[in-house]
Amino acid sequence: MAQTGWTPFFKKLKRYRALFLMMIPGIAYLIINNYLPMFGVVIAFKDINYAKGILASDWVGLKNFEYLFKTADAYIITRNTILYNGSFIILNTVMAIAVAILLNEVRAKLAARFYQSVILLPFLISMVIVGYLVLSMLSTESGYLNLNLLPMFGMEPISWYFEPKYWPYILTIVHIWKYTGYLCVIFLAAIIGIDHEYYEAATIDGATKWQQIRAITVPLIAPTITIMTLLAIGRIFYSDFGLFYQVPLNSGPLQPVTDVIDTYVYRGLMTLGDIGMSSAAGLYQSLVGFILVLLSNYIVSRRNKENALF
Repeated sequence: MAQTGWTPFFKKLKRYRALFLMMIPGIAYLIINNYLPMFGVVIAFKDINYAKGILASDWVGLKNFEYLFKTADAYIITRNTILYNGSFIILNTVMAIAVAILLNEVRAKLAARFYQSVILLPFLISMVIVGYLVLSMLSTESGYLNLNLLPMFGMEPISWYFEPKYWPYILTIVHIWKYTGYLCVIFLAAIIGIDHEYYEAATIDGATKWQQIRAITVPLIAPTITIMTLLAIGRIFYSDFGLFYQVPLNSGPLQPVTDVIDTYVYRGLMTLGDIGMSSAAGLYQSLVGFILVLLSNYIVSRRNKENALF
């Protein structure tokens, strides 16, 4: 009997039926949670009237995007979003790799587990709680810095929540403190997976720890670093809402340096109640993120091909 084009597919389906069955819940979740909501993209191009419904509402074209691109704040929020996330990607990756390498050198199992738990703990804390922890440090009347630390250096108390110049550094420190532990665990798992024979051979050749890190550890975890960086770049237009809204306590004087696309849209939505504008901003973020992921992946793939030639 002649085989059709579907025969190999059905043979593979029968052979790996158990694996395909295990895939069904994940695929169903992906479709329901990620693809079906994409129908809501049309909201960005409509003047939503709840009485008419989404489909019957009037088309307004790109009018909803004017809220982002025809205001004086458009440049500020876009700049803040890109610069903050760009610095977070670089600093968090470097810090996480460094901490993962240090943890890998801890030989006592109990101490290693304790350090891992302590480093990961901030990632598990709600950003609302983090905001109040920062307040306990920076409060003008009762903050630790103003009451204890600054007087030691003969400095006057600072009204932190009214001084924008300090907040790019404060937000960066808070973000590193909170998320380094999560990235560290991922990189540590990649380091643990490296065959110890590489290090034994390097030790026999007289390589120092620093030389082993440069020649063995970092190159072998480079694929993990690349994947995590690409995922972060894909969300470079998405900001941690809690970090930029809860930690500065939505202080008005700080908005020029703490306002990002997410917080700007939230304030606009709460003030105007315009769901079309909010959807337009979400679509704008998604499209730019998608383009950045493709561009980054292309650059990395091209570089890998060039390296393979040599």
